[in-house]
Amino acid sequence: MSKDYRILVINPGSTSTKVALFSNGQLLFEKKIEHSSKELVNFDKIIDQYHFRQDIILGFLQEKGIKLSALSAVVGRGGLLEPIASGTYRINKKMLDDLREGIKGEHASNLGGLLAYGIAEKLSIPSYIVDPVVIDEMRSVARISGMPEIPRISILHALNQKAVARKAALDLGKNYEKVNFIVAHLGGGISVGIHCRGNVIDVNNALNGEGPFTPERSGGVPVGALVELCFSGKFSKNEIMKKVKGKGGLVAYLSTNDVREVVKMIKQGDKKAKLILEAMAYQVAKEIGAGATVLKGQIDAIILTGGIAYDNEFINMVRDRVSFLSLVMVYPGEEEMLALCEGTLRVLKGEEVEKIY
Repeated sequence: MSKDYRILVINPGSTSTKVALFSNGQLLFEKKIEHSSKELVNFDKIIDQYHFRQDIILGFLQEKGIKLSALSAVVGRGGLLEPIASGTYRINKKMLDDLREGIKGEHASNLGGLLAYGIAEKLSIPSYIVDPVVIDEMRSVARISGMPEIPRISILHALNQKAVARKAALDLGKNYEKVNFIVAHLGGGISVGIHCRGNVIDVNNALNGEGPFTPERSGGVPVGALVELCFSGKFSKNEIMKKVKGKGGLVAYLSTNDVREVVKMIKQGDKKAKLILEAMAYQVAKEIGAGATVLKGQIDAIILTGGIAYDNEFINMVRDRVSFLSLVMVYPGEEEMLALCEGTLRVLKGEEVEKIY
């Protein structure tokens, strides 16, 4: 009789905490616990929310009648850590220290590893993170930017990109470690990763200023003009950064970060909305085309994923420009909770070796 691996998954966001329980990869339940601004206003730093969120998670599990003693492992969303290779990492003291300190910045995902460890430690079971945003498998040539002081770095939607790449390989009857994919994650941020035999060898910095513009990020903009804007005296550093991340892209042009709203505007005859959405698709396609040169045209598939992949109009705009390169596969949304579970399950079953941070 096969063992029942019960895995608790914790995925903290800025205003919510997602909790899920899986049994051998099958979802038993999932809950998104919302946190109001009134609840969070008293916490100066994200790290200060640790006990608040832990109490909510434990209270919810008790309410659901979940016996913690039945758990095999706890996995949390990986945070902003030092650059690491992809994989499933056992949470250790070094990782906990770096997450608490916020060595690469403050982000709600930093709480993922801390919360997973806090629950697992009391149960004497392992705790993990899987494919955090800082995974770094870039080749040396891809790091050169043209300005020695600013090397290109790897920041991407690694968890979802790796998960859909594995799924696509399976659907094609192939091994992920033996195929070449270009994966475009289309969400609030857009990352286009070049997957070569299991490694993301190049990717745009999806966090702050590379690649296509997105619903709320500027993407790569003309550098000289940006420098002029920075020193014009019209904007503070914080205001410029907001233009790059948070108030750029669709928001800057159309005052909404919701592609569904933009599609409604287009259906009502808004020509500007149509042009801007087409421009975003155009830039995504251009980034995919650039990735094709990295792989020298040897592409098993182009994969479109993320929340925007639900919008057929946008997907067709991209597909129309890139389908000559390779097969286009679409996996809408992002199954982060399942991806966290599957990464942990591979380690528990001995199919993959856990990594040490």
